[in-house]
Amino acid sequence: MAEVMLALMRTLASLRQGKIWAYVLLPALFSLVLSIGLAVWGLGALVEQMMAYPPMTFLVGWGLLWLAHILAYLGGWMAIFAVAYLTASLLAALLILPLMLKHLAQSEYQDVAPMGRDSFVAAAVNSIWASILFVGGWLVTLPLWLVPGFSLIVPMLLMAWLNHRTFAYDALSMHATDAEWDVLRAQGKGPMFMLGLSMALLAHLPVVGLLVPALAALSFIHYGLESLRRTRAGALVTIVGERI
Repeated sequence: MAEVMLALMRTLASLRQGKIWAYVLLPALFSLVLSIGLAVWGLGALVEQMMAYPPMTFLVGWGLLWLAHILAYLGGWMAIFAVAYLTASLLAALLILPLMLKHLAQSEYQDVAPMGRDSFVAAAVNSIWASILFVGGWLVTLPLWLVPGFSLIVPMLLMAWLNHRTFAYDALSMHATDAEWDVLRAQGKGPMFMLGLSMALLAHLPVVGLLVPALAALSFIHYGLESLRRTRAGALVTIVGERI
């Protein structure tokens, strides 16, 4: 947990920089506009659709129309939130993370040599595949959301996995070799999931949740580059643009 706490503390410290705030706010504003648009144009239709299928039809048949409407609206809002978060995460992974990574690599992690592959295609494939699996997991676990308490637990676990799967690889693909990535992924499986879960918890806070996709990208950059620095133990450094 020490590595996770260090990454979170450095994430907070990075927010003192105006450039970082610009990176963080862009996906947040996009997520806000998308959420409002989906709520205005799609929430009613989504609720009607949910009311036509079990278990809502069962509740209506039992005379619990009010409960069916509450659950349908809850499910509709959670679906909108999931879509907005997923879209903002893709934006953060594909556009914002590379900008933040470049900034931090030049300022706070100059001693960590970029020995990996700067491949936008590989990062995009990783992010898109993670999004597809996230949607699949969301659909498969949807019935569990009707169980009291699970409507909070299941989305947080799915978001934790999405954060881990999306941002961990993208944060290290340019700096870590394939062998180093394999080592870091094996050693940091637990801490990286906990970091993703920490961001998922923040995602459920009003207002703050809009900032989470970019904050998650930022926290995984700090975690990944610091872990790589420790793994190399100072053996690889960059001096005047040369790798040694």
